[in-house]
Amino acid sequence: MGKITESVKMLIIINVIFYLGSYFIIKPEPAMQLFALWFTENPSFQFWQPLTHMFMHSLSSPMHIIFNMYGLWMFGSAIENVLGQKRFLFFYFSAGLGAAFIHTLVNYYHFNTASDVIMSLGFNVEDINVLLTEGSFNKKIPVETAQELYDSYAVPAVGASGALYGVLVAFGVMFPNAALGLMFIPIPIKAKYFIPALILLDLFSGVTGFSIFGANIANWAHIGGALFGFIMIWYWKKKGLR
Repeated sequence: MGKITESVKMLIIINVIFYLGSYFIIKPEPAMQLFALWFTENPSFQFWQPLTHMFMHSLSSPMHIIFNMYGLWMFGSAIENVLGQKRFLFFYFSAGLGAAFIHTLVNYYHFNTASDVIMSLGFNVEDINVLLTEGSFNKKIPVETAQELYDSYAVPAVGASGALYGVLVAFGVMFPNAALGLMFIPIPIKAKYFIPALILLDLFSGVTGFSIFGANIANWAHIGGALFGFIMIWYWKKKGLR
């Protein structure tokens, strides 16, 4: 958590370029259409989005990118010092792609579950298409079901959080007793307690739909990044990584 490493510096610079470019060059709406991660059956989906969404952040508030880049600097440099530059970059992007995979998988589950409920109520594919394209739906469809279907289809995922969660897990495995002085916690807390607690909060929010951190958080992407990060760092540590 000292001097910033080369790969972390490069990743932060690319994220900032994407953020500023989305405002001043491409403009927010077309930038989101191009680079955010959309549901695979949405016309806006492109094959490069599982990668590019890692460099996009919410354009409604700079706090999203600020927190992510702070976390990347705080934990990423320590992990790059352990793994080395090439292995760190492989780890980072693999965790981010793993996050995109789990997020998309859960979206498919929610989309198909909601579609089945709507069809069981006597509606057809055309009614579902109206809901997806216009956002309007028959009052006989439960609001929660309509919202679940629409959000799965029409709300894109953005941010480095999935890859960052992989880095967090690696930090917890490699430095479990590191005392973290975090801005929103008044006392230092060891990594082996803080990081699992953070992941459990995401799991709780993903299962229940209730989040203490606010709406529109891709909890399952966080869990996916953490899962893929844990598998990789556990495997490397088992093979003798010091």
